[in-house]
Amino acid sequence: MTGIRLTAPAPGWAIDADVVVVGSGVAGLTAALRCAAAGLDTVVVTKARLDDGSTRWAQGGIAAALGEGDTPGQHLDDTLVAGAGLCDEEAVRTLVTEGPDAVRRLIDTGAHFDTTDGGDIALTREGGHHRRRIAHAGGDATGAEISRALVAAVREAALHTIENALVLDLLTDAEGRTAGVSLHVMGEGQHDGVGAVRAPSVVLATGGMGQVFSATTNPSVSTGDGVALALRAGAEVSDLEFVQFHPTVLFLGADSEGQQPLVSEAVRGEGAHLVDADGVRFMTGQHELAELAPRDIVAKGITRRMHEKGAEHMYLDARHFGAAMWEQRFPTILAACRSHGIDPVTEPVPVAPAAHYASGGVRTDLRGRTTVPGLYACGEVACTGVHGANRLASNSLLEGLVFAERIAADIAETRPPRTEPAAVADAGEPVALPAPEARTAIQRAMTRGAGVLRSADSLAAAAAELEALHREAAADAEEAGGSGGSGAKAVVPGVDAWEVANLLLVSRVLVAAARDREETRGCHWREDRPDRDDVHGRRHLVVRIAPDRTPVVHRTETAAFPPVRPSD
Repeated sequence: MTGIRLTAPAPGWAIDADVVVVGSGVAGLTAALRCAAAGLDTVVVTKARLDDGSTRWAQGGIAAALGEGDTPGQHLDDTLVAGAGLCDEEAVRTLVTEGPDAVRRLIDTGAHFDTTDGGDIALTREGGHHRRRIAHAGGDATGAEISRALVAAVREAALHTIENALVLDLLTDAEGRTAGVSLHVMGEGQHDGVGAVRAPSVVLATGGMGQVFSATTNPSVSTGDGVALALRAGAEVSDLEFVQFHPTVLFLGADSEGQQPLVSEAVRGEGAHLVDADGVRFMTGQHELAELAPRDIVAKGITRRMHEKGAEHMYLDARHFGAAMWEQRFPTILAACRSHGIDPVTEPVPVAPAAHYASGGVRTDLRGRTTVPGLYACGEVACTGVHGANRLASNSLLEGLVFAERIAADIAETRPPRTEPAAVADAGEPVALPAPEARTAIQRAMTRGAGVLRSADSLAAAAAELEALHREAAADAEEAGGSGGSGAKAVVPGVDAWEVANLLLVSRVLVAAARDREETRGCHWREDRPDRDDVHGRRHLVVRIAPDRTPVVHRTETAAFPPVRPSD
C-alpha cells in the first residue's frame, strides 16, 4: 500500500455487500448482472445516472467475427497489427474467441442490433478491419442501445444502485486486501455525503480519462477516477502513454474545450473520404486501407496535412451518401452536425483529431485481477493487453463485455469472505487537494505537451507545469494547516477538488511514461523520435506511485506482460 488517500471526511454511513461495481457502462453493468446472477450481493456505484457513462456515446459499434467467412483468427490478426507489437496475444485470442458468444448473450439480455432484410445482424467495416464485422444499432447509436438494454436488465433484476456518487478511495483490511470503497454521494437520496460500501471484491469499470485534455470525445465524468484510485491503492498501471486521438472529431474552433461531437469511423467505413480544403484526398497512398487505416495512422495523416497547409482542420466528405443514407444510417451524427450549422448532405464536415480513448490503464490478468488482491478492473480503465499501442476500432465495447464476464466468473468461483476495513486514519497522510480552477491549467498543459504530437521538450514542459501544480497544492495545504497564519486557505474537499486531484495524478503518470518511451509507436507519436524501436521500445511501461507521491516507471524485459501476482 502507498499510504496515499484523498483528503475527505470520514464515512458517515456504510452498507455491506459481496461485490461493489464502480461504473455503469457496458463493462460495469455486465459484471454486475453476472455477479448478481451467481447469487452475489452486488452494489453498483455510478458517478452520474446509470446511463450517463461513455458507453452510450459509442457510435460505431461492437466488433466480433459474426459474419460469413470471418473468423476469430482474422479478427486477431487485425487487432495485433493495430496494436503495433505490444498486444498480449493470449488476451487478444481470449477476446476474439469469446467475443461472438458474448455479443449473442448481450442480445439475449435485450440489446437490438440493426439487421439485414434477411434478418441477419448487419455488419460494417471500420479502420484497421479487413472484413465487415462491426455490429451496430440505430444506425450510429450502438452505445445508447447497449446502455438502454443493460440498464433495463439491472432495474428488472432490482440491483442495489447508488447514482450520482464519486468513488474516492479503496478500503483495505489489516492484511492489505480489498474491503470496499469510500464514496461521496451528491444530492439527496437514500445515501448522502461521504460513506462506504464494504465488500471483499471491488470492480473498477469507471471508463476513461479524456478530460485530462482540453478537447475530447469523452463525457465530463471521464476524469480518470478509477486509475487514480488504483494508483493511490498501490496498484500498477501500464501503457498509459498510449492515448488514442480519434481522427475525425467535429471541429468547433481552435478554442473549443470539453466534450466534442464524434464523427464515427463507420462514416469512413461506408465510403466517406478525407480531403483538404482543395478537395484533395490525402490518405490515398499513405496506407493500403487509405481512410480505413488504423486510427493512429489516420490521425497522423490528418495532422501532417494540417501542418503542410497551415490549416486548423481537414474535411470529411460524404456528400455522395445522399440525404436518405445520412438520415437512416447516421441520424445522430447528422443531427449533431446540423446543430452546429453544418449539413453533411450538402457540404464536407470539418474534422480534427481529439483525445478519445486510453489504450492503457490499471494492469490486469485475463481474469481482470489487478496487483491489489480483491481489486478488479475492466473496460477502458483497465489494461488487459488487448489494445497494445493502439486500440482497433470497436474493440472497446467487446473488451468490456468479455472481461466483465470473466471477472464475474472469478468472483463467483472464489467468493472471498467479507472482512473489516482498517481505520481510515491508518491509511497515511491524505493528498493535498489542488484548487478546482487548476483543472483548466492541467488540461492546457496536457494538450500542449502530451497531445497528438509529442517531443522531449514538450513533455518536459508539461511535466514541469504539472509538478508545479502538485507542489503548489502541497504548499498551500501546509500553509493553511500551520499555526503561522500565512493567509492561505485550504481547499475545501468536494467533487470539483477531488476530480482535479485525480486528473493531476493521472496526468503526471501519463507524462512520466510518455517521456520514458523515446520512440514513435501506435498512438504515441514523438516527432523528435519518429521511428519505431523494436529493440528497446517493444516493451511495456509499468508505473506505480511511490509513498512520496512520485511516479516510478519500470520497463518490462520483454513484450510480454509480467504476471499480475507472483503465483500466476
